[in-house]
Amino acid sequence: MKIGRDHELARYIEKRIIKDRYSPDAVIGEIQAKGIEFEASICTKTLYNYIDKEVFANITNKDLLVKRKRKKGKYNRVGIAHNNLRGTSIEERPESIKKREEYGHWEMDCVVGRQGGSRAALLVLTERSSRKEIIRKMPDKKQESVQKVLDGLERKKGSGFYEEFKTITVDNGSEFLNWQELERSLRKPGQQRFKLYYVHPYSSWERVTNENANKMIRRFIPKGTDIGKLSHRDIQQIEDWMNNYPRRIHGYKSAIEMAA
Repeated sequence: MKIGRDHELARYIEKRIIKDRYSPDAVIGEIQAKGIEFEASICTKTLYNYIDKEVFANITNKDLLVKRKRKKGKYNRVGIAHNNLRGTSIEERPESIKKREEYGHWEMDCVVGRQGGSRAALLVLTERSSRKEIIRKMPDKKQESVQKVLDGLERKKGSGFYEEFKTITVDNGSEFLNWQELERSLRKPGQQRFKLYYVHPYSSWERVTNENANKMIRRFIPKGTDIGKLSHRDIQQIEDWMNNYPRRIHGYKSAIEMAA
């Protein structure tokens, strides 16, 4: 086997999968994209086969957070559905946003912890073109907490906020129903800081970028975790990991590289 002749490559793969939580595809893709040289060279399929055969001393299929043959989730597409809101429906969102050609269009959702624990939650924003992530811990999943996070981002980023945040697409959760307050600018009274769009009820496929991001977050925060016990440093480390993760859709460049 090729891997048996290159212990340096084997150690690199083990570190990336076990310590850095990379998928086998991300490991091989990064090696090829960055031109990292080893004595041996293997493809993603070969790496999966090695793991299946337990060739590595420290890696088994139990270490893979996303299985190779995992079935894709099914989405029930809604043909005709209407939001019970006065906010703007995704039906009115420009087609150009769907094409992901321009930076500055985000999807937003909340990740909650275990029932019976603290009420703390995460506000997760995912940029559609680059897949850049912003994750903020909130004391609860309320409208006031969501608005406080967005106000903080506008205040911190200053004039650059309006270029970075052009639109945000959300679901019909109660924490997002105060569209007028969410759109209203903190720094420019009476003006709109971004445009908010609502997906159809029960149509998570219309926010699939955000949904995929939430699955990645669950690698570090499994369902049942009390988010209230996580520090802001813990959350920042997850955000940094996601923003530096090599993505196949970007030719194994990271979100940070794509957003630059």
